[in-house]
Amino acid sequence: MAAFSVLDTAMTTNNPPTRSEFKRGVKDCLPVIIGMLPFALILGVQGGQKGMSPLEMSMMAGLNFAGGSEFAAVGLWGSPLPALLIITVTLMINSRHILMGAALAPYLKGLPLKKALPALFFMADESWAMSLADIHRRKKLGLGLPLFSLPYYMGVSLTLYAVWVVFTGLGAAVGPGLGNVEAWGFGMAFPAVFLVLLRGLWKGFAAARPWLVSLVAAAAVYLAADGAWYVPAGAAAGLLAAYFGGDKA
Repeated sequence: MAAFSVLDTAMTTNNPPTRSEFKRGVKDCLPVIIGMLPFALILGVQGGQKGMSPLEMSMMAGLNFAGGSEFAAVGLWGSPLPALLIITVTLMINSRHILMGAALAPYLKGLPLKKALPALFFMADESWAMSLADIHRRKKLGLGLPLFSLPYYMGVSLTLYAVWVVFTGLGAAVGPGLGNVEAWGFGMAFPAVFLVLLRGLWKGFAAARPWLVSLVAAAAVYLAADGAWYVPAGAAAGLLAAYFGGDKA
């Protein structure tokens, strides 16, 4: 319901530009769905093979719309259910949203809290990357303020959200009879799409320094320690590199 509240206040029949922005977001995210579909199906299949019903899988995907942490939760799913461990790992992996939210924060200053909070609920890696790329595009075109287009963002976010929830549930429905779908190699589609999205954010090596520091820190911790500690380590290293390196991009 929160999503509909955002759209009701941001999109009316008397505002064609707003409606066209929403449609532009839907259209732009269609290629991303090509990479998202197999990932959603793989997650659903894994959940189904762990005994989760399609409804349970879709509910988890809808309440924790965060990709990586959902795979971790499904991987830990068992009987008895290690609830505390799943919650802890989920928080660790989702800590990347702190860095993502910090990057968007300067462009959300004029947005009322009743719109900002629901919008942030739907923030995923893809919608975040596409929104920042759109902000940079608007800067280059000199379109003026606001640089952040809420209707465009919601067009992207709601489309990706609906696809993710529906296809994880579908994967759970057919999963028990499919065997090991990871062996099919579909999982590579998702990182490949995200790398293409990051290309739209490229502004040179100096601006990318925090990303490189984050990558190196995450890789080092991944090799040195068990668990998902590499996620907050990478996020913290990137934030510190951006702060002390004077990068304001």
